[in-house]
Amino acid sequence: VMVWLRRCTHYLFIVVVAVNSTLLTINAGDYIFYTDWAWTSYVVFSISQTLMLVVGATYYLTFTGVPGTATYYCLIMTVYTWVAKGAWFALGYPYDFIVTPVWLPSGMLLDLVYWATKKNKHSLILFGGVLVGMSLPLFSMVNLITVADPLETAFKYPRPTLPPYMTPIEPQVGKFYNSPVALGAGAGAVLSVTMAALGCKLNTWTYRWMAA
Repeated sequence: VMVWLRRCTHYLFIVVVAVNSTLLTINAGDYIFYTDWAWTSYVVFSISQTLMLVVGATYYLTFTGVPGTATYYCLIMTVYTWVAKGAWFALGYPYDFIVTPVWLPSGMLLDLVYWATKKNKHSLILFGGVLVGMSLPLFSMVNLITVADPLETAFKYPRPTLPPYMTPIEPQVGKFYNSPVALGAGAGAVLSVTMAALGCKLNTWTYRWMAA
């Protein structure tokens, strides 16, 4: 019974984090890139996605102890988000209106650190957290450059039902940050270490709670 309960708790956490990452992606979709808060939003968005990824992937990785599960976790997040994008497609937007963050390379780096350091949790927290924090904003920006211009898309497919904060306006380039990727990567690299440690700790707490 205890084994069954532990597994249920584990899978519940995985689903909750993965679903939350999906909702975060959809709710903070491409419209952030064509407001005058565009680059400010990109920094905040990158950090939030990085932290959401690293806490769940670290938890999942340390729970199974099998290198590769962080990448699998990122795959879950990616598939969930691509499916959820169908809601925007149903509203009349092109399917690339929401840019899905590129989680998979960051998950691979996390797995690589865990494997290379022979499952050392402290190395996973320090090196893995830094690598995830630095890589996700970079890969996401590369992905963003390759898709349709959200500003053009927004004017081409106006939706009168959208709330005011989603109303497309011309961006004020350079008004806030000159290098959103560098800022997102720098802040993400620092904060991800803490969240990676939390992911490891959550694994311990789960076992202690279920064993009580």
